[in-house]
Amino acid sequence: MSQRKTKPQHDAPVSSPSVWMADKVMQVPVTDLKPYAQNNRVHTARNIGKLKASVAQFGFVTPILVDAQMGIIAGHGRLEAAKALGMQNVPIVVADHLSPAEVRALRIADNKLAELSDWNEAALQIEFAELMDLGLSGNLGFDLDITGFELPEIDIIIEGAAGPEDAPSETVTDPDLAIPAVTRPGDLWILGDHRILCGDALEPDNHARILDGETPQMVFTDPPYNVPVQGHVRAGNGGAHREFAMASGEMTPSEFRSFLANVLAQLFDTLPMGGIADICMDWRHVEDLITVGKSCGFDLINLCVWNKTNGGMGSLYRSKHELVCIFKKPGAGHVNNVELGKHGRNRTNVWDYAGVNSFGKGRAADLVDHPTVKPTALVADAIMDVTRRGDVVLDVFGGSGATLLAAEQTGRRARLVELDPLYVDVAIRRWQEKTGQEAVHAASGESFTTRAATSNQPLEEEAGHV
Repeated sequence: MSQRKTKPQHDAPVSSPSVWMADKVMQVPVTDLKPYAQNNRVHTARNIGKLKASVAQFGFVTPILVDAQMGIIAGHGRLEAAKALGMQNVPIVVADHLSPAEVRALRIADNKLAELSDWNEAALQIEFAELMDLGLSGNLGFDLDITGFELPEIDIIIEGAAGPEDAPSETVTDPDLAIPAVTRPGDLWILGDHRILCGDALEPDNHARILDGETPQMVFTDPPYNVPVQGHVRAGNGGAHREFAMASGEMTPSEFRSFLANVLAQLFDTLPMGGIADICMDWRHVEDLITVGKSCGFDLINLCVWNKTNGGMGSLYRSKHELVCIFKKPGAGHVNNVELGKHGRNRTNVWDYAGVNSFGKGRAADLVDHPTVKPTALVADAIMDVTRRGDVVLDVFGGSGATLLAAEQTGRRARLVELDPLYVDVAIRRWQEKTGQEAVHAASGESFTTRAATSNQPLEEEAGHV
């Protein structure tokens, strides 16, 4: 009676040579290695650049795998990176125990097997968040794209890929006009990685003071529209909005254009070539803004529309949108984290976010916020479109702090100027509530909470009110 042959199991090979490959590591000249003519992986210049950066930072920690004839099995990209770095010798492992067929199969398997696993997204988020914290504190020493992930991908990993509809409701306490402001004109507050100055955006010294030698990569700012708040902005709970400290309808058209020109000229000088300035405006004055922006040297590269949930006040039509001019300082390319959705950021120039005059659940408190306050999620997305983590974002009409909160959320560093002391207080309180941290007065070292507890500043000392 014949013996039945047992079919080998895939997880238990018939022969498994005991080969400890670490014993076979050696250094050889790069000229000795023979790239495989039918290599089934394509390495772009961008890919080689990342491999080059990895080898330069971490060393050549993964030897190139070759067969007995020095033909490369795995490591074509690493060889190109080594050549680009000017390396004369590289570490290799010689797999001379493999048959020609096994070499061919291993070339494929080495690339394919790594693709079969999935990322532990929660663990990856923690790793990147902690690495980013090290980077922001100056203790990292390298860029995170050295990991192979693009920076926009890292933003999404850390922040999540939530859409505008997922943004939480924001609760804001309107300034109480009967209580003196904690902040005084000229005060500079330090809020973790951020700063806010109570001062006039028209004054060049205030721009210099808030930046303190730094260069912002981006401006996001929401200047007053020279429209009286009363009669144009609907308030919640029967309340009346506080008028802006300037350009609240008191300027003539030529005065308003001069006002915009003063500010935009300073922003143009402040930004680097390729820097982006997102400037908000309503339909009445967007033509003025575009004309002034171009006269200051900016290129208008797009016009975005904030499409709110509900319409505001109006005569013939209720206005349901605001406009955001996207200006660029020419001379260099700008940061583009969108790239037509390549990295998961699918963005258009129509921005759908709930407005502050939405009557949805949990939105009532928004109605008594700064009359043209922008949702934090809107500003955060705009910031992530054109900046990298750690970049400085400047807002010279800081209002109630949307840019401050957006920068905190996205790992950028906000620099705000706001004329109205009461709105500086609002911005600081919002940030403290969000972070659990304490704002500190730059000159005295006094905390905001301590100042608030002892403040007895008379109302007539407040500047910038109408």
